[in-house]
Amino acid sequence: MRRLSGGSSERGLWWWVIGRNILLVIVYYLLSIGLTFYQNHLLKEIKFPLSIVACHLVIKFILASFVRLGYEVWWKKYRVQLSYLVWVKQLSLVGISSGLDIGLSNWSQEFVTVSLYTMTKSTAVVFILFFAILLKLEEWHWSLAFIVSLISGGLAMFTYKSTQFHLLGFCLVLAASFLSGFRWSMAQLIMQKSKLGLQNPIDMIYHMQPWMIVGVLPFAIYFEGGDLLWRNAEIGTASLAIWNAILLGALMAFFMEVAEYLLLIYTSSLSLAVAGIFKEICTMILAVIFNHDPMTLINFLGLLFCLTGILAHLAVKFQKSEETEITPGNKPDDDFPLINNKREDTGESSGDEIWTRIN
Repeated sequence: MRRLSGGSSERGLWWWVIGRNILLVIVYYLLSIGLTFYQNHLLKEIKFPLSIVACHLVIKFILASFVRLGYEVWWKKYRVQLSYLVWVKQLSLVGISSGLDIGLSNWSQEFVTVSLYTMTKSTAVVFILFFAILLKLEEWHWSLAFIVSLISGGLAMFTYKSTQFHLLGFCLVLAASFLSGFRWSMAQLIMQKSKLGLQNPIDMIYHMQPWMIVGVLPFAIYFEGGDLLWRNAEIGTASLAIWNAILLGALMAFFMEVAEYLLLIYTSSLSLAVAGIFKEICTMILAVIFNHDPMTLINFLGLLFCLTGILAHLAVKFQKSEETEITPGNKPDDDFPLINNKREDTGESSGDEIWTRIN
């Protein structure tokens, strides 16, 4: 066993890991920022946010099913398939919360501006820290509290007086932030720590989408079903353009989710949240540049606070990685989930592992 800093092969592996994670972050940023502006524009034309999300979830499930089928046909190897009881016990709660997170986030954009949405949704990093410590995914340290406080306070300053407050929209985003904290912490636990065999993002998407649909569909039917039926004739005249727009959004969401799960596997839910904060800052800066949103001195100081918190988080992660030892089996090709062909044990005994951590 050798230390990561010793030897050229270990240094090469280190730079490979850095390059891989940077590439994933860039892909995630491009897709996430693009989807945010795209959905914001689309919801101005089609005021059915929950129905659009439900369509996205169905399309993502179909895409994941075809990818898994193509893999099995091409490689002659089966993908993991959870038993019904394990699927219900382990993924129902996190899947439904994931669907509600996405649904409420999209629904809130009907009522709030991008600034208020960004400021409120950024509180997810606090909830992620809470659930990560609760589930023993992160060890409590004063530096974590300092970093989260720095980022959260900076974001509040960054968006100060740059938005119009809407109570319902604010509550929707805040609820989505809470669900996001639970969702990503549980997803990290499932993909990194459990024996369910869902280290492949495609397998995770495939098993999660039905529960996400269960979480969103009842709300879509209750709040938007009547209007959809009433405007059916009007929508039908432009059905092809509407479905093309929804399909494009679903494709962006699918590949963004793959990037998110890969980042979750290789880093942590807290790191993903911090990366998301930086993405939100980029979104706000783009809004200032292209939409000519005003930026005051307080907003600029908040931006500096956020960047300082993000750099502090990266420094802590770098320090921990230098103290980590590398084992012979920890090679890039061995742990890359998209080419991991091993079928994991998915017996019902593995189903108790996750809930043991909570209890």
